[in-house]
Amino acid sequence: MSTQDFADLQLFITGPTFIRPEIREAGLLPEFGHRDSENNKRFTPIMAGLRALAGCGEDYHVILFNGSGSNAMEATVRSLVADGECVLNVSVGAFGDLYHKMAVVNGKKAAQLKFEPGQAIDLAKLEAALVEHKPTCVTFTHNETSTGVMNDMKAVCALVRKHGALPLVDGVSIFGGAEIDLSHSGAATYATSTQKSLALPAGFGILFVTPEAVEKAKTVKNRGFTTDIVGQLGRAQKNQTLTTPNTTLANQMAVQIDHIIHTEGIANRFSRHLKMQGMVHAFVNSLPGFELLAPEGHRSPTVTAVRVPQGMSVAQLKKVKEAMRAKGYLFDPGYGKLNTDLEEKGQRVLLRLGHMGDVTPEMVEAYLEALKPELSK
Repeated sequence: MSTQDFADLQLFITGPTFIRPEIREAGLLPEFGHRDSENNKRFTPIMAGLRALAGCGEDYHVILFNGSGSNAMEATVRSLVADGECVLNVSVGAFGDLYHKMAVVNGKKAAQLKFEPGQAIDLAKLEAALVEHKPTCVTFTHNETSTGVMNDMKAVCALVRKHGALPLVDGVSIFGGAEIDLSHSGAATYATSTQKSLALPAGFGILFVTPEAVEKAKTVKNRGFTTDIVGQLGRAQKNQTLTTPNTTLANQMAVQIDHIIHTEGIANRFSRHLKMQGMVHAFVNSLPGFELLAPEGHRSPTVTAVRVPQGMSVAQLKKVKEAMRAKGYLFDPGYGKLNTDLEEKGQRVLLRLGHMGDVTPEMVEAYLEALKPELSK
């Protein structure tokens, strides 16, 4: 097989995302020993940069897991939910469902509060579930990738804490694309990853953990090995990973974090995402029969889900995908399982527009211009 067989498309899916040429080139930097002083040259600024992006300081530990955001999420379930305790998994889409599945397959006593696709968390319904189930931990998604719904993290965390539970937050698709003010969020843990708004290859799960969560983890038995927050913490405090990291990705991450903070600037990065969100919303509103899925006030700055006109099928959206491939783009015809369910129920299916990471407003403008005639067909 030749490398010429691999298409080099501009990605407008919801992850992995477009990677700048400079970051691709950083993958050619030298390998290094992950227990050597060379490790500190990469991971010390990485850890500091992640805290700056999160809006936190030493009030949160930062742990890098080999794998993905899912590894970080599963670690919170394994490390913070003790035998006999209840974890409440709140879901507004596929990745909220994933958190629930993690709890179930790990043998935890799990209850689920599930909302219809496109809905945000209803605080009154959440409070009723908190009263009913009396959980010690509550998981929820800050930014639901399958539906483009952004929940009010601070409000949800405050309500969860009012009932004496720890809020465990999935922020995989928003971190690096929007201000999250983690220090004032109320989250006990916040999980994310490299391959979405940080605009890096997949390979690290990132977990922010409060000292309070670490103390709770110490009381939980059978936390596993790589999923053990306490076991991970010793190496994390030395700016290392528990197990051998992908050093190629570490080199790319060090270069990217430095670019975000010292070249683009964090505030500018977040503003750029809001500008691209506005461009996408204006585009959708200009198309007859198309409709933004998420309600006003809960629309993601990094991904937009769109109801297509009645009668447009999943098969037609897949044809749009191939037409856009011919133009040099990778189009997102919607989250597969969700669209299958919607189509079987006779409901309007969805497409998704990713506008996260290092794509620029100019790239978004060109993409939407290329996409419009394909959707009009």
